[in-house]
Amino acid sequence: MARNRRQTALTRSIQRALFRNQRAFRKTIIGRILAFFDCIHIKLIRFDEVCSSRLRRDVWGIDDEEYHSSFRSQDGDVPLKAMGDLGYSGSTFLTTSDCKFLVKSLPRHFEHSFFRTDLFEPYCNYMTAHPGSLLVRITDYLYAPYITFGSLVGTISAHHIVMENACYGKTEDCQWETYDLKPIDYFYPERDLLPEQLVSAETMDKLADTFDDKIRITHTEYEDLKQTLNQDTGFLESANAVDYSLFLIRYPASVQPAKTVGAKSAWREGVRSADGKWTYRAVLLDFFWAKHKLHAQAMTGLVQTFNVIGRMGPMSITTTAEEYAHKFLQMVDGMIEIQESTPLGS
Repeated sequence: MARNRRQTALTRSIQRALFRNQRAFRKTIIGRILAFFDCIHIKLIRFDEVCSSRLRRDVWGIDDEEYHSSFRSQDGDVPLKAMGDLGYSGSTFLTTSDCKFLVKSLPRHFEHSFFRTDLFEPYCNYMTAHPGSLLVRITDYLYAPYITFGSLVGTISAHHIVMENACYGKTEDCQWETYDLKPIDYFYPERDLLPEQLVSAETMDKLADTFDDKIRITHTEYEDLKQTLNQDTGFLESANAVDYSLFLIRYPASVQPAKTVGAKSAWREGVRSADGKWTYRAVLLDFFWAKHKLHAQAMTGLVQTFNVIGRMGPMSITTTAEEYAHKFLQMVDGMIEIQESTPLGS
């Protein structure tokens, strides 16, 4: 019951933040006091609303009315639905009732501080210059302007990103497969050192996937994908980011899901496999771990000490941004198989 109350309160806070007149908000002493002692409710506001709006409208072609309609209540229903705790980081996910957008919490300080202070402006500039980028489209960043007791003890997150849902269009009868892929030749201490009794088997399974097949595409599609990924990983390398992943989706080519939201992009709309069996979608996710942040530096020292004893090999969080980008591109390249396209109906 308490969990449901927190979820409903958070949903309302997100909804109000997206419809609030940002210019009318002013911090007050009374507001600080009232906010601090609230364990469930939290006030959220948009971070750099101007930049986010420009990206949505001018770069990605997402209509403001369509965007806001995804977060409006219909017939009194709450517009966001919980998807559960989907990762080791403790992030929770919500999806809009129309499934067009996801809301992900960023509970770890080193992640949201990196995104807010180091990456947000470069991300906006990069996505403006590269509208075909496969970096996931982050349409809003919401944060709490006041410190609250609930956020300090972890009962509610004070930082959230709103992003596109790469699985939009999926129905219950669709046979979709999803893979969260990282270079497999790394040892992942956040997965392999964590006692299994502390996390569910479902969460452990989600920490790293393997794709035991090939992505069969034409030479032209391969060259286009390679160029885009070279640019995207180059940007992440310049930001000193590591541990990001390729979120790969495939479903039978016979399935015709609803078109994704915003400007067309081949790997968002779906690329048909050269053998005519599958349709692929792909985006880059989770680029919030920065090598220069204090937590990452501390973890690097801890893990390197452990590695002297355990000899577990290279690790994702102790590598350099340059090496991680190189290994990431190698991983993707190893999954590709170039074929001539098979005509429809063959």
